[in-house]
Amino acid sequence: TGPGAGYPILYVVERGGWIRILKRKTDWFKVRTPDNKEGWVDRVQMAETLTPAGKKTAIKTTTQSDFAQRRWEMGVLGGDFDGADVITTYGAFAFNRSLSTELTYSQVLGNFSDSNMFLLSLLSQPFPEWRVSPFFTLGGGTIKTSPNVTLVQAQDREDALAKVGFGVRAYLTRRFMLRAELNNYVIFSSDNNNEEIDEWKIGFAFFF
Repeated sequence: TGPGAGYPILYVVERGGWIRILKRKTDWFKVRTPDNKEGWVDRVQMAETLTPAGKKTAIKTTTQSDFAQRRWEMGVLGGDFDGADVITTYGAFAFNRSLSTELTYSQVLGNFSDSNMFLLSLLSQPFPEWRVSPFFTLGGGTIKTSPNVTLVQAQDREDALAKVGFGVRAYLTRRFMLRAELNNYVIFSSDNNNEEIDEWKIGFAFFF
């Protein structure tokens, strides 16, 4: 009844019966029987199903080659931003195997202030076919800082920032990867007192 092992099984198709594949969701296939009953079948069972020609169904499995040729990527990372905790979510689109663009949102949680960052970046991945593949990134955006305590003349502040970074993506299995990176930021303060901040992050992502 659903794309997962936890869903109840309400009916089965008898051996020799026909099914029509409607769509695929990860390792589950939605099928329809001649009497219009619909349900989900896992990849292992589908691999044992015969085609009209009497051959086993060929099912494509995500491999490291798909990792190198991915188009879209999304992930979550956590780490340290100049002594404060940082949580990042991002989405990326690959123009080709070696060049992609990313949109990221980060929340920085400090003792005296919190910050929200939005960045648009370009990533260069010189060895996309490697299982553990390094990348370089360059980007810019904005950071809005809000004090956590009431201080004299304390107020919210929004500044531009730029970053340069280095990291690695490591293919794990199916559509999942591990990602780690080091970034150096320059915050262009409105009072001309620019700040330079180092950051490290690690997390997981999936691609499609």
